[in-house]
Amino acid sequence: MEDHIIVTDLGYGDAGKGTIVDWLCSRAPYRAVVRFNGGGQAGHNVVTPDGNHHTFSQFGAGTFWNVPTFLSRFMMVDPIRLASEAKHLLRLNVPDPIGLLTVDPDALVTTPYHKMVNRFRESSRGERRHGSCGMGVGETASYALDNPDAAIRVADCGNPWALRPLLRRLRDWASAEIGEPIRFPAVDDVADAYRQFAATVHTGRLPSGGPLIFEGAQGVLLDEWHGFHPYTTWSTTTFTNAFELLGDVGMDDAKRLGVVRTYMTRHGNGPFVTEDPTLHLPERHNVTGEWQGPFRTGHLDLVALRYAALVCGGVDEIALTHLDVAEEHPELKVCREYADGLTLVPGGGLDHRATVSERLLTARPILSEAPESWGGLVAQELGAPVTIRSNGPTWLDKKVRRAAAAHR
Repeated sequence: MEDHIIVTDLGYGDAGKGTIVDWLCSRAPYRAVVRFNGGGQAGHNVVTPDGNHHTFSQFGAGTFWNVPTFLSRFMMVDPIRLASEAKHLLRLNVPDPIGLLTVDPDALVTTPYHKMVNRFRESSRGERRHGSCGMGVGETASYALDNPDAAIRVADCGNPWALRPLLRRLRDWASAEIGEPIRFPAVDDVADAYRQFAATVHTGRLPSGGPLIFEGAQGVLLDEWHGFHPYTTWSTTTFTNAFELLGDVGMDDAKRLGVVRTYMTRHGNGPFVTEDPTLHLPERHNVTGEWQGPFRTGHLDLVALRYAALVCGGVDEIALTHLDVAEEHPELKVCREYADGLTLVPGGGLDHRATVSERLLTARPILSEAPESWGGLVAQELGAPVTIRSNGPTWLDKKVRRAAAAHR
């Protein structure tokens, strides 16, 4: 039987988790793809050899192979966006996307009210914007922490008598947070949409009876505790949640697969030491976003990636993507250290992480020429073999190199 695999981006996101999960599902009969963090802000692009393209947001990136999706309790589920995503999958000839989906009843629900507060806060920050996706995920998490008894969960969606009072309280909170006249969606309309969601979506617990792929969202350098505050996500992006889910059912063994590009990218504001505006690299599916801001590119930052691997507790294997871009762009370089000697070490609270962020905003990289072997360099620096090499967007563009078994 294949191993359970946890797929996590070691950078700032957008390294190609979706295309790696799609490829993994092409090779073995996985029981399910488990989403273990984030929410509707995820954007995992998968392109099929015949040219179909879908940006997986809440569905798992194995859906084209009819691999079921499980949305765990660590997900923040957006029922309205989920319905829209299912419609797009139907147009791409996935026969029954909703039938492939199971949702943990304890998962938090992101509403239009969370989104409106999220976008108001982000706009109010001006030049100090955090680079939010504007999808309300952070507000969903924050509201639940402050109002644990009033936070809406998937289990509430099928009970209109419980749901409507929770939605009214949430709408009133949003109105007070924004503090100015604004037209909010009607509570009855939202409740009706959620009742339809509850009537069509299966709820349940983590699937058993076969190997699982755990598909992460965002990247380790955006982690809520280990990222560079405040330019982070309200989500744990390391392997932690996936191992907790496995532990719930008496399992603790899985392969930790880190995904890395041959260069760095970042969507929106925040530290990016190796950013290089003179790089003009192909990017079909990541563009400037209204809320995230510009899509930025830079040279491979091994200082940041070593830190990411460290706070994850190490990785067993690495998937290296965008090798085709590296081959076509010899101007790409590598950073092994920063000019001022700044190092990145785990630990410290959010205030400490914010101090590190400020230093990183002015740090400068020491760049060296591209290596003869990108795979060899990344393996040596991150202490794990590069077992998957990706030279393009489809599953046909992946090559595998077996490594000795290594587990947590």
